[in-house]
Formats: sequence, structure tokens, C-alpha cells
Amino acid sequence: MQLVSNSLTDQQPIGEKYVFAVIDPENHVALSDNVNPHLAWSGAPQGTRSFAVVVHDPDVPSAGDDVNQEGREVPASLPRVDFYHWTLFDIPAEQSSLEEGAYCSGITPRGKSGPDAGNGLRHGKNDYTGWFAGDAEMAGDYFGYDGPCPPWNDSIIHHYVFTVYALDVDTLPAGDDLGGSALAEIIKAHALDSASLTVTYTLNPKLA
Repeated sequence: MQLVSNSLTDQQPIGEKYVFAVIDPENHVALSDNVNPHLAWSGAPQGTRSFAVVVHDPDVPSAGDDVNQEGREVPASLPRVDFYHWTLFDIPAEQSSLEEGAYCSGITPRGKSGPDAGNGLRHGKNDYTGWFAGDAEMAGDYFGYDGPCPPWNDSIIHHYVFTVYALDVDTLPAGDDLGGSALAEIIKAHALDSASLTVTYTLNPKLA
């Protein structure tokens, strides 16, 4: 399979239009346009019955002690974990692209609704659901796409992996847990093939 994008260039920085936050000289970060990028795929194997898209960042700090703390830096040596930014599934087998801005354009405090994504497609929850859980103004269930917002004091540049999977089922048996990690495992279990592209991003002015 092949995955291409009019919005993203493989192995290059992601554009600010597609991220959750940008660098702000006075406040470290400012909210951005948060638009989902265009994706298009081809070469699905015979037997493909639907598609799913998963977007994750494998570079998220495994401990939050130093994250976004003045006078501190998240060390490169800290073990890293996955953070899921988007899961979209039950994409019909005859569909071969997602349009830019069709599923997210702007930031929705407390999260976009779901899992219904329109036209029979379904969204999972992204990991901002957990990140904002203790924030009185932002807490909620974050369905669909929300773009990159790595710690502004992280010592490494983050990578964002966009993957489309060709699946052997018409409808993913998602169950009750619609979190990105759980859905990714179910998607992989039904995958016939996949294709990915990877972009980078940082909010650390020293690395930008």
C-alpha cells in the first residue's frame, strides 16, 4: 500500500495549520488552527473490506514530572510512550482519501463529540481525553483528530506517524473502550496491509 498527502511531507516538519499549539514567545505556546490533514491511499490488497486511520506520537514522556515546568527540561533519556491523536475507522472499502479539514478545523474545548464521524464512519477518543482530565475548562471526551502539542521544554523532537490500515472487516468490533491504544490493537489484529508517513514537530524554541 501507499499513503500520500497534499498536507504533509514524509520525514519533514508538520505545518502549523495542522497542530494543536504553536510556539508563543511570551506564554510558551498558543493554540493553533488544528486542521486534520489530507490523506490518500492506494494499493489495498484483495479482500479489503474497510480502512482505518491511526495517528500516534511514540515520543511522549513516560513521566510528567518535568513536563512544561519552568527552569526544567524533559531529558532525552526518559523512556517514551505512545500518545494517540486520531483513530478513524469503518471507512468504506471504496473510499481512498480523507479531505483536509473534513473531520477537524479548530479546537473544541471539552472535545468533539463521537464516535459518529458521519457517513457511517466512526472516531475513537484521542489521548487529550486523559491529558485534560483534571482541567476544569478543558476536561471531556476528545473524539477524532487533535493535532500535535508536545511539551515546550522537551529535549527531543517528536515524530507523528500517520498510518492507514486495510482491514478484513466491514465494521470494526470496537467494544466499549474507544481509546486510541485499545482501538489500535484491534485494528492491527484485522489488518491485511498498511502504509505510513511520518512528520516531526517541536514546541521547544531551541529545537525549532
